[in-house]
Amino acid sequence: MRLAPLALALLAALFAGGSVADQAPVRVLSFNIRYGTADDGDHVWANRRAHVVTTIRDHAPHILGVQEALRFQLDELEAELEGYREVGVGRDDGRTAGEYSPLLVDTARFSLIEEGTFWFSDTPEVAGSASWGNTIPRICSWARLADRATGDTVRAYNVHWDHISQPSREKSAALLLQRVASHRGTSDAILVLGDFNSDEENPAYRALVGDSAAGLRDTFRALHPRATSVGTFHAFRGDSSGGKIDFILAGPGWRTLDASIDRRQFGALWASDHFAVSATLRR
Repeated sequence: MRLAPLALALLAALFAGGSVADQAPVRVLSFNIRYGTADDGDHVWANRRAHVVTTIRDHAPHILGVQEALRFQLDELEAELEGYREVGVGRDDGRTAGEYSPLLVDTARFSLIEEGTFWFSDTPEVAGSASWGNTIPRICSWARLADRATGDTVRAYNVHWDHISQPSREKSAALLLQRVASHRGTSDAILVLGDFNSDEENPAYRALVGDSAAGLRDTFRALHPRATSVGTFHAFRGDSSGGKIDFILAGPGWRTLDASIDRRQFGALWASDHFAVSATLRR
């Protein structure tokens, strides 16, 4: 009988005297891949698609959140990335139209218990709704997952906040905190990832991580508290001097083992106009 690599790793952990939970870190990646119909010159989607795939494969995330993905981009990624289940809908109609903020979940590591999408608006269950000064619908897709390795449950939220309206960002933070709070008292470990279009000094972001009940903390800052070159949006220039607007936030009960900003360039091209951010966590 041939055992799968994950089964071998779990058996090794048990014989080594450590618990399964101690030996089973979770890899998470958040990546704004830039919508695929943009007129980006040399950086059009067809020229950089393979570099997006390479970035994802190299990080091998168990939980992947992408932003700005159009339906055809997701189809192309999923043709190259085996073993992932997609969670999410298009923001314009709640089906396939417009950008997605989906989660791609490694089905060898997690099983899907529950999923959904809500809109950052006064009517969060109404597809395509926008009411806080943002002219573009903004969404959060989420999933409740069961960890096949440890038995733990995880609730992951993938967000994309508005790039213009500060009131929208602040109200989006408040709505997201409400959704996180609605599941307080369960054993679910919380992850919030995405493109916040808000840097670390923005009141919307500060409200999110400043909520003591939610206890959300940036995984990158957990290991790199004094880092100053942290910009994640670079407009295909590779510049890290701006603010950090892409995050993987972890709630109580997580320990950050590793966290990084992937600033690789592929020849003359960048995989996206955002750098991917990654974290390796353990319950």
